[in-house]
Amino acid sequence: MQQNKYDDPVFFTEYSKMPRSVYGLQAAGEWSAFKAHLPELNNKTVLDLGCGYGYGWHCQYAAEQGASSVTGIDLSTKMLEKARQLNTAKKVVYQHSSIETFIAEAASFDLIISSLALHYVQDLDAVFEKAAQLLVPQGELYYSVEHPIFTARAQQDWIYSHEKQPLYWPMDHYFVEGQRETQFLGTHVVKYHRTIETHVMALLKAGFEITALIEPLPSNEMIEKMSWQDERRRPMMLIIKAKKKS
Repeated sequence: MQQNKYDDPVFFTEYSKMPRSVYGLQAAGEWSAFKAHLPELNNKTVLDLGCGYGYGWHCQYAAEQGASSVTGIDLSTKMLEKARQLNTAKKVVYQHSSIETFIAEAASFDLIISSLALHYVQDLDAVFEKAAQLLVPQGELYYSVEHPIFTARAQQDWIYSHEKQPLYWPMDHYFVEGQRETQFLGTHVVKYHRTIETHVMALLKAGFEITALIEPLPSNEMIEKMSWQDERRRPMMLIIKAKKKS
């Protein structure tokens, strides 16, 4: 299933109001952790799978860090239009394509990144297999997804007190993988829940070795600034870095 909610005018308008849309990567809760583990980008060829989430900010950052070329793909024409408007680095090329159908020459990228896109993809094995084909030997795949603790229940929300205060984050159906129909920005969306084990084993099967597994917290500064104190209570995101074996 290839979802394209971002071309829906109502959804796109609501997304445009999010902090990461207005202020860029500095307003993304996971960015400080993601940035800290990024590999060297100078003179690298970079592919961003689902670059529209964040208006191509990761592509722009890679270009600023000296990447020789950056390709960003996304299924949403609205997101690509916005990315082209906001990020004008000459080394960045945006292409209209889904993650599942993107085609490029084998061994044409040093690094593949993806930010909060792969939990919308049904066939994760196929994505990892394609990534392995597109990467040079010792090339790296580095991605973030919503954490399995966050995606396990379709409700994706706290249990609240009568005073509307979050009491606890409920955990259920963790080992029941597959489709979750939920709400995001007031719109019905479909996500795919997977365990951490499934992520790791799928990468190993595709010929990768895991080099980092991160459960990021926003920086203390962001927690205070955005009133995100409850983000210390449960993981919302999972970041994995893997290297293609020679």
